[in-house]
Amino acid sequence: MIDIANHPLSRRTVLQAATVGAVGISPALRALVHAAGSDAPEKKEVRIGFIPLTDCASVVMASVLGIDQKYGVKIIPSKESSWAGVRDKLVNGELDFAHVLYGLVYGVHLGIGGPKKDMAVLMNLNQNGQAITLSKKLADKGAVNGAGLAKLMAAEPREYTFAQTFPTGTHAMWLYYWLAAHGIDPVKGAKVITVPPPQMVANMRIGNMDGFCVGEPWNHRAIIDGIGVTAATSQEIWQDHPEKVLGTTGEFVRQYPNTARAVTAAIIEAGQWIDASLSNKTRMAETIAGKSYVNTSVDAINQRILGRYQNGMGKTWDDPNHMKFYHEGAANFPYLSDGMWFLTQHKRWGLLKDHPDYLGVARQINQVELYKQAATAAKAALPKSELRSSKLIDGVVWDGKNPKQYADSFKIKA
Repeated sequence: MIDIANHPLSRRTVLQAATVGAVGISPALRALVHAAGSDAPEKKEVRIGFIPLTDCASVVMASVLGIDQKYGVKIIPSKESSWAGVRDKLVNGELDFAHVLYGLVYGVHLGIGGPKKDMAVLMNLNQNGQAITLSKKLADKGAVNGAGLAKLMAAEPREYTFAQTFPTGTHAMWLYYWLAAHGIDPVKGAKVITVPPPQMVANMRIGNMDGFCVGEPWNHRAIIDGIGVTAATSQEIWQDHPEKVLGTTGEFVRQYPNTARAVTAAIIEAGQWIDASLSNKTRMAETIAGKSYVNTSVDAINQRILGRYQNGMGKTWDDPNHMKFYHEGAANFPYLSDGMWFLTQHKRWGLLKDHPDYLGVARQINQVELYKQAATAAKAALPKSELRSSKLIDGVVWDGKNPKQYADSFKIKA
């Protein structure tokens, strides 16, 4: 068998040879021409890194349910301790793919989030389902939401510390956007630190931060443990926002396109399975709560994935905009406008010094055509456009049409 990916002949050469006919070419090249037309995954076993968070679920369930085998691959979920560790292992090839922060992928691609390397977003893994938690001590002083926090910070000036999970990642951007929407400058008016998701609750318990933005189940865990309150959900900041993605390197996609397509299709189908019924969500919660995955109690996971929220101060509500893993395909499509939004915020907060080619970068990273092929294989719905329009918490509409103007329009920025 000939390994196309590592063969010195380029795919283009192979296809050219196939076009002119295989007469007179060597048996090896003839075999290569035949293999080049195959959709079989080039790499049969893949390691996918994940952080212990509820939204790793579709990656885990694709493996646990054997959906991956249907597409000719075997997924090995690899539990990681921090987003920086995920980044490093993706870049050096220890991981083939990862459940990863959208903004981390973009940051690495542009060289502002670690070593610069061409990166790829294959699909969005989920929408919604993150939150901002404030300490019980702040809540007892009236800081139970953004307005209350701003009032307290003005009345009792000191250094207030907030945590996010990675400097260019989603949680940093939700935290910054939320603070700024309430008149708090996250750069000049607060101290922001980086803490891995599973360590958030322990750090708040010992007083290392006043608040944090992280994925579930760690916000609900803070409520269960009596140390924090939910001041805002991320879907309040941006309804149906993009969250984690299936990320890899550009090099991997070029070398193993069929593998990338197969893995994407398997995870799309796993997301469909999760969203299909309450019983499936319950089984998912019971599965990922285990020590091999999130390592927490089932009750920390199974309420918010059903949209059953409580804020830690007696308020409860049903949120229809809870974490979605499929959402008729909308939760998975790698919208170019979603990727561009992160670039606008990186520029807003000074992580990027100059305006990038917003659309050009998004097209480089988001593998839209490959996703469409995988979605077709998984019988998933596709949207009509690669851009979408959303109104965020401050009333500002983002539609991807004028990213430079949008990035420059904010009153509070670096």
